[in-house]
Amino acid sequence: MEKTYDIHVEKFVPLISPSQLKDRVPLSPAAHRTVIDGRRSIADILEGRDARLLVITGPCSIHDDKAALEYATRLKSLSDRVSETMLLVMRTYFEKPRTTVGWKGLINDPWLNGSYDIGLGLERARRLLAQITEMGIPTATEMLDSIVPQYTAGLVCWAAIGARTTESQTHREMASGLSMPVGFKNCTDGDLTTAINAMIAARSPQSFLGIDPDGQACMVQTTGNPHAHIVLRGGTRPNYDTVSIQEAVAMLSAKNLTRSILVDCSHDNSRKNHTLQAGVWQDVINQRIDGNTNIIGMMLESNLNAGNQKNTGDLATMAYGVSITDACIDWETTEQLIISAHEQLSSTNTAAPNGGVQRYKVG
Repeated sequence: MEKTYDIHVEKFVPLISPSQLKDRVPLSPAAHRTVIDGRRSIADILEGRDARLLVITGPCSIHDDKAALEYATRLKSLSDRVSETMLLVMRTYFEKPRTTVGWKGLINDPWLNGSYDIGLGLERARRLLAQITEMGIPTATEMLDSIVPQYTAGLVCWAAIGARTTESQTHREMASGLSMPVGFKNCTDGDLTTAINAMIAARSPQSFLGIDPDGQACMVQTTGNPHAHIVLRGGTRPNYDTVSIQEAVAMLSAKNLTRSILVDCSHDNSRKNHTLQAGVWQDVINQRIDGNTNIIGMMLESNLNAGNQKNTGDLATMAYGVSITDACIDWETTEQLIISAHEQLSSTNTAAPNGGVQRYKVG
């Protein structure tokens, strides 16, 4: 009889279960504290109890463990320096959406060469998250594959749903069950309606297909995620300006949703030119200083060294600390932007939104 299923499937490769990987790469007490404190602080910022600026910064994607850990070490030192005005969170992106084809991230292809050793990719991602949180650095990532969170989410403090997946029912359902605050990016055309609808869905209880910690297929029932919020990343035009922020606040208010807004300085807000991120950053800082506390944070695509490069499949032939996906600003620029903003915010008596507690050190 002719086969009617899996016709285009070449093979199935069993994976370690999430619970087995957690046993292999456990949370240390220090990592556990970082995750708990990081999530709580981000929630406090979103809800207006903490006036600090949330800053999510790091590589567009991680492809080199050594460079990632060096970035984390530098970020920890900088974080301690600016902790009165900012909460620094490291981008630890291991999954990359693709319009057609290309490298889909460390989890999918950890050897960078099309060998697709996903089992190793999951372990390397979890190990890096464990090492970075062990340092005391909260982590942020994009959740792309709906199975991956069972392997890594316990070490993540903030998650993004990307512009291309915000409309996806699967990702809205997944977000409703995630244990950390989740930011939904506006669509690539700049429309906010889809992201706002996603927030409503993610804040609601959901039932869907997934896996449990033992890797068993099951029905997942969630309570809804109370910390779903919007991320402005631009579209056919940038949307970080004062008028765009006011429009977003009005749309969120009309739906009785949190008016906390995170601005992505990269992507279409910088016209996909990494050198323009600095201008976006300073414009948003100026808005904060002028009293717009609906803006609760920003994202930067930043690496040890500037720009990007082609993935050759061999780290030995590639420049160290340079992105193989979107171009990034370098560490020196990142540090200058953050320190300058810290100094500006330190001398500004900006009240927390919703009557929250002021935590700035006023000069």
